[in-house]
This record gives sequence, C-alpha cells and structure tokens, in this order.
Amino acid sequence: MLFSKTKSQLGLDIGSSNIKIVQLRPDNDRFVLETYGIVNVSYQIANKESSAVIKPVAEVLTELMRRAGVTTNKVVASLPNNSVFTSVIELPKIPDDELKKAVEFEAKKYVPLPLSEVALSWSVIDEKKTKKDIGLGANLPEKIKVLLTAVPSVVINNYIQLFKLCGLEASAIEIEALALIRSLVGEDSVNCILIDIGAKSTSVNLVENGYLRLSKNLNIGGDSITLTLAKSLSVNYNRAEQFKKDFGLSGNTQLPQVMRPILDIIRNEAGQLINLFESRGRTIDKVIISGGGSRLPNLKEYLSTLGKPLVSANPWSHVVAPDKLKAVIEPLGLNLAVAMGLAMRHS
Repeated sequence: MLFSKTKSQLGLDIGSSNIKIVQLRPDNDRFVLETYGIVNVSYQIANKESSAVIKPVAEVLTELMRRAGVTTNKVVASLPNNSVFTSVIELPKIPDDELKKAVEFEAKKYVPLPLSEVALSWSVIDEKKTKKDIGLGANLPEKIKVLLTAVPSVVINNYIQLFKLCGLEASAIEIEALALIRSLVGEDSVNCILIDIGAKSTSVNLVENGYLRLSKNLNIGGDSITLTLAKSLSVNYNRAEQFKKDFGLSGNTQLPQVMRPILDIIRNEAGQLINLFESRGRTIDKVIISGGGSRLPNLKEYLSTLGKPLVSANPWSHVVAPDKLKAVIEPLGLNLAVAMGLAMRHS
C-alpha cells in the first residue's frame, strides 16, 4: 500500500485476541487522533513457533490499515510482557563509553538466556544521590539505575519480517508497560501501581516518578473470569460474558464469589508490590486500573482493600479525537491505551 509523507506515527499492539492500531499526529503538547482500527484475531508472533503465521498476520494487518486509511509507514510496535525479560539494575556512575560493557556484564546475572540469543537494550532511568549530596557526611560513589530489557532475537526477527511484508518502517519496538505509562501516567512524578487487565493476561506494574521499576505478568484476564462463570453457571461463553458485564461484583448473587479467586490473584500481586515499595520508606500515591477488563462493575470497590486511591485510566488526557469520532472512539480508549502510548513515542 502507498503511504504519504507525514509526521504521524502508527502504534501497533498485537494482543492475545486482537490487533489494534492507532495513528496519532503530534500537535504542540498534545496528540491528534487521525485513525484507528481493531480486528479480532488470535495469531501470536511473539514466540519461536510463530514463523508460520507471520504471513497471515501481515495480510490481516495490511487490510486493517487499508480500511482505516493509515497514511504513515512509521510504526512503533509493542512486545507482550510475557515475551520480554525486564529488570532494574544499579551500577556505579561511569562514562557513557564504558556503560555498554558494564550493562552486558551485569545482564548475564539476570537474563535467563545466553546474551547471544537475545536483543539487549537499556536506558538510564535515574541517578542516586551521594551521602554528601543529602548532607549525611562522607561522600559515596554515585549510582545510576538502568532499565534492562532482553527479548529473544527470534521474536525481534518475526516483527521485522512482519513490518517488511506490510511496508512499514519500525521506529521502535518496546514492551507494553512502557507504552501504558506514556499514555496513562505521562510525565506525572507519581508513584503508582498500574494494573492492566486484558483478555488473556494482566500486567501489574510498579511505577516510580513516571519510570517503570517492576512489571509482573499474570496469565489471567477477562476471559478467565468469563470461562469460570460459564462453567459455574452451566451457560455458554456469550451468556456468561453478558452476566459479567451486567452484574460484575455487585449484588448478593453467587457471581462475585465465583470471580473472587481470579481477582484475588491480581489484588494480591498488587498488594505485594505496594508492600515491597513501601517497606523501603517510600509511598504509593495511587492505583490506576486499565484494560478492557477494568470495566468490570464494582471492581474499584473490590480493590479498595489495597488502601490506596483508585483511579480509572484516562487514555484521552493527552489525545484529542475529531468530533465526528468521539462518540464511537472514547469508549474504546481503555482497549487502545497501549497502541496510543506507542504512537506517542518520539525518538
């Protein structure tokens, strides 16, 4: 397909049950939505066995872009959290030309695969003050914190092949958590827990001063709840999904009790991250919930036992949609948050 030369960028989120695209154009301190698209498919390209499905995914994506009227070939794509290893490591402050070797040396202690089999990337996220800086006497060597990301090389190659088939030029490939922080937290200097509940999986992310500190991926999501309801009530999937949307965690029916074991896993994981962070003398300011699964009625009340203010994510805080699209697009914001955060990335 033919693309025009624009400053716009496409965010591509290949999820566990659909493909989502969002094209944004930067406009001063905000972004303008130009187009979007969603298609329900179950192809996965983020593993070693995915080579056979790259062509079918490319065909679906190309058609989706055509129908959406995408006008840019610049793309930023997301990697599912379960295909990426991330860790925050601490190093002495050293010259930039020595940092590469130091990071690679430390990475061998954390990455579960040989470095020859992964694409390794990192970024310095902050510097630690010395004792002298904070008035406690003797000076200590300064420290830096580095966000380390390792992705199996075969996964990166799958994405590169996909882009080539679709005529796209990759500006970057990054993990979902970073895109979510960009679209939902922005530049706010807050400490928060960001819970993103998708169809097949849930990510629980610890964010400090706007930077990702820790990300946990759980293999449960909205579909897990629906399937549990269907089995418990002896109804089909669609009927169970409607029950979930209509009643959620409200009322005195048996529905909330059926859902609790799954939701407890999410709540307990968030609670552990809060306790870990606050045991070091810091404070979590709020919990942000996002993803299609966060629409579950009364979910905020259920998570209130975490003891923190709960906020529903607002992906539209930095993105303006055309008036003709607002009624249709605004309810989809939670589903498009990752794709929006990807399209917002700048080099």
